[in-house]
Amino acid sequence: MTTETHAACIASCNACAIACHQCFAACLQEDDVAMMARCIALDVDCAAACQFAVGMMARGSAHAKSACSLCAAICDACASECAKHRAGHCLACADACRACAALCRDMAH
Repeated sequence: MTTETHAACIASCNACAIACHQCFAACLQEDDVAMMARCIALDVDCAAACQFAVGMMARGSAHAKSACSLCAAICDACASECAKHRAGHCLACADACRACAALCRDMAH
């Protein structure tokens, strides 16, 4: 795997990580932070998974496909949780997660 071959997936993972960080920060400003606890936890996990997958792809790691598979699964979970909330930051995060999951799934095969 090379960076050039996986540029779209790397870009999507980076965009997803940013959306997750933004959602996480915005969730902390919500009136009922406790209600957002699962969303916050998944935002953190998803951003970390995306950043891990980017590193693996950028280095051309033999484990990049496994990292992308894991990233897709975590992105799916984060998208599912964020979609339950009506806040704009959650909906934007869910969209970014879905896009990233699709590209990561393609990379994993």
